[in-house]
Amino acid sequence: MTEELKSQPAPATARQAPTATATEPAFDLTPPDPVPHVAPEKASGLVPVSEENKSKLQAKVDGFVEDLVASDANSPEFGKKVDQLTNMGRKEIAAAAGMSNRFLDRPVRAMDKDEGVGTDLAELRRVVEDLDPGKRGKLTGPRKILGIIPFGNKLTNYFRSYQSAQTHIQSILSNLANGKDELLMDNAAIDVERQKLWEAMGNLEQMIHISKTLDTKLEEKAAELDATDPAKAKAIRETALFYVRQRTQDLLTQMAVSVQGYLALDLVKKNNVELVKGVDRASTTTVGALRTAVTVAEAMTNQRLVLGQITALNTTTAGIIDSTSTMLRDQTGKIHEQAAASTIPLETLQRAFQNIYDTMDEVDQFKLRALDSMKQTVNVLSDEMEKSKGYIARAEGQAQAQKQVSESNLLSIED
Repeated sequence: MTEELKSQPAPATARQAPTATATEPAFDLTPPDPVPHVAPEKASGLVPVSEENKSKLQAKVDGFVEDLVASDANSPEFGKKVDQLTNMGRKEIAAAAGMSNRFLDRPVRAMDKDEGVGTDLAELRRVVEDLDPGKRGKLTGPRKILGIIPFGNKLTNYFRSYQSAQTHIQSILSNLANGKDELLMDNAAIDVERQKLWEAMGNLEQMIHISKTLDTKLEEKAAELDATDPAKAKAIRETALFYVRQRTQDLLTQMAVSVQGYLALDLVKKNNVELVKGVDRASTTTVGALRTAVTVAEAMTNQRLVLGQITALNTTTAGIIDSTSTMLRDQTGKIHEQAAASTIPLETLQRAFQNIYDTMDEVDQFKLRALDSMKQTVNVLSDEMEKSKGYIARAEGQAQAQKQVSESNLLSIED
């Protein structure tokens, strides 16, 4: 691969936070830049041609030019040779154009898809928002009917909600894993398609080499014939050289479109890689939050003892309270100190859920930014495809008109 193709947009980067409970976002996703525009005049040379192939192609060009110059400018043989030039590279252009059309469908389908990884991530966010302890208020106190009568316990109800949501969360994580597998399979398919496109671009590059070599040879021969046979020199310039340069332009235009299709596939692959990273991070953060919730639940097992002691204290007679107030104050302080020391702070659980929100926000923002980049890519490549349609249509029309014209070995890159 040449330096031009190697200078593709750098893949999006993701920076992992130092710890799972840090207050800053856990990672930052940046979509790749849109596919750059490739001008037709810069398309040549992007795919290397071996020296051995160049030598073979050079020999074919030399033989064709010699046969053309040896023919009478007014003879049917001369006209047949010129007609062969109008079909030069037609098959290679049609093959490469067909591949480019299929490739351009990929980013469009990605933007129009309303289900899959994105939907699962949104559902995961909704569930964890429902389990956010920060939105439940103070969890250590009792629930109250009408805000007055104590009834039940907020913390117990919270963990019951957590337990009932476990199955749903596991289902979402399973769907995310399946979506990740689909993205990885898409990337494997993209690698195969890029290889096929690379081969088609190699054939185009060989035809471009033939057309440029023909251009040079025909121009040199015409200059030589200006002194000895000006009529033939004029015929070569007006027919053969004209069609050669016309086909060169067509080949270069199609090469530019194919190169941009190749780069577009690379962009789609990089976007898939970043989505896979986002799924991995979201799943990991969620599992960490669930473990934290379980740890907190286990640490709260002594809550019933504390509540029982509080209930007993409330039913004690006023005389016992007066006589034992000092002892109860010391004992109650120690009990609460022990309960607080053996409990994981709720702030830790809240920070863990905040990390999940940051993860979801980054994935949402990444998708929005990636949509703009991919839309711009599709627009640029669609414009180039519209340009190439005219050339392909003209080449196909000329092929229909020349069904009876024999084809020279020059038009085939095989031996």
